[in-house]
Amino acid sequence: MRAIVVHEFGGPEVLKIEEIADPTPGEGQVLICTEAIGVNPVEGYVRQGKYGTLPQLPYIPGSDAAGTVEAVGSGVDKLAVGDRVYTTVQSKGAYAEKMVVDQTSAFHLPEKISFQHGASIGVPCGAAWRALFLRGHAVPGETVLIHGASGMVGLAAVQLARAAGLTVIGSASSEEGQQAVLDQGAQFVVRHDDYAKIKEITSGNGVDLIIEMLADKNLGKDLPALARHGRVVIVGSRGSVEIEPRLTMGSELDIRGMTIMNMPADEHRTMYLTLTAALESGVLRPIVSQEFPLDEAYKAHNQLAEGGSIGKIVLIP
Repeated sequence: MRAIVVHEFGGPEVLKIEEIADPTPGEGQVLICTEAIGVNPVEGYVRQGKYGTLPQLPYIPGSDAAGTVEAVGSGVDKLAVGDRVYTTVQSKGAYAEKMVVDQTSAFHLPEKISFQHGASIGVPCGAAWRALFLRGHAVPGETVLIHGASGMVGLAAVQLARAAGLTVIGSASSEEGQQAVLDQGAQFVVRHDDYAKIKEITSGNGVDLIIEMLADKNLGKDLPALARHGRVVIVGSRGSVEIEPRLTMGSELDIRGMTIMNMPADEHRTMYLTLTAALESGVLRPIVSQEFPLDEAYKAHNQLAEGGSIGKIVLIP
């Protein structure tokens, strides 16, 4: 099979296509013939060697994919050959024509959902769900600011928060991004730095929850925008930031970090079964912005670095 194999950390040019042996499923595992592969920002950080936990070289990048079950190992009882599935694995191996995953990490893909959309679920939708409900403890009737709402995680968070009965304010820098946020269900949209507008929308009370995609730029300004007992959940950050700790004291504010890599296996599976139901019902509607052939994975990573994409970038084997 063909796969992207990384032999050294570095720029997008280290993403090179190779011909390697097909993997074989072991006990409790399935072999998936991938039809679409999701590209996530974290894969760029890992590729550069700038992530907390790095894989041993050489490695095949990627965690999100969708395709068809080609073979099953012994003891597999949840899936069968020919099943349409999507998968998200908390490791690597998706940038390939075939991949092996544990059956508990693969989920049935509804017939009406394309493989490209299936490959867009894993990291972004999982991060959005965990940030909102498991770390952010969002409840119906609250107001949430999704700070950076036109990206992959942001759009999923808008859809999920709106369906859960929250008032949603989304921020985006471009007119195109702002329109996409509104189209996905946000009641209000603002520029990233328009905190005055956020206060106006909330009648001066502030928001109950902020889902923050770029904490190194915004965290210090987020705190005054929170209501009493408000929470900010950090989904992304690219550097350090200075804050005034006293701002957290008077209103008893919480700053919470988040990564789906910390999820225990049972919580991980429960969350994706819930997301599958949301996908089938139409609550969750992944947006694919661009497609690249597998051997042009480097172009996909260049696009990630440039930013500005509305929705998910996928690779097609």
